[in-house]
This record gives sequence, structure tokens and C-alpha cells, in this order.
Amino acid sequence: MKQLVRAAGGIVVRDGRVLLVHRPKYGDWSFPKGKLEPGESWEDGAAREVSEEAGIECVVGPEVGRTHYVDGSGRDKEVRYYRMTCADEPHAQNEVDEVRWVPLDMADEVLTYERDRSLLNRLR
Repeated sequence: MKQLVRAAGGIVVRDGRVLLVHRPKYGDWSFPKGKLEPGESWEDGAAREVSEEAGIECVVGPEVGRTHYVDGSGRDKEVRYYRMTCADEPHAQNEVDEVRWVPLDMADEVLTYERDRSLLNRLR
């Protein structure tokens, strides 16, 4: 049986805009996310990953949705996303080289993956 990779992320929304991050290793624009640590809850992992990638502390809200796909190593991956709010200004760090606030109605054009665009549509 394949190992399931568990990951979580945040859809950070403020003033009609959503926070997107760019990862140069993959050349993609997406929501901040990452793998859970052993014993970590989905919500705690989502908050930690947003903090690690965008340098902001967020309030975690309700789950927006989940994505399932096979990662680059051939493993099944489940990512749970939570709506978040923050007052801080983000800054790129770790594997992220750019962060950007994008108007909700323009984020479809920036996001790399269809699975992320589907999540975004749930906010509208």
C-alpha cells in the first residue's frame, strides 16, 4: 500500500485579496502549504506552514476544501486547506522566493494548478 502524504495549507484572505506564494524549485504559484509533522493536527500544520513560507501568524478559520493528487515522488498526497486571516505583512522565506496579494477575481490567472483554482472558487 502506498504511503499517504498528509499536508495542510492556508487560503489567507484580506481586503478582497488572497495571498499566493511562488516556489522557484517548482516554478509555481500556489497557496502556502506543506507536509504535517508527526502528531501535528491539520489546523496546526496549516498555520505553521503559512508562518514558515510567508512569515505571518494567522488565525485559522474553517476548512475550505481538500485536494488529492500524486506527488513528484509517486506518493498519494492529501492537502487540507483552511481559510485564514492575518494582520501582518508577508515576506518570502524558506523555499518561497516571492509572496503576492492578488485580488480574488484575478487569482485564477496567477495560480498554476487547477486544483487550487477550484478551491478559490469556493470562496466566491
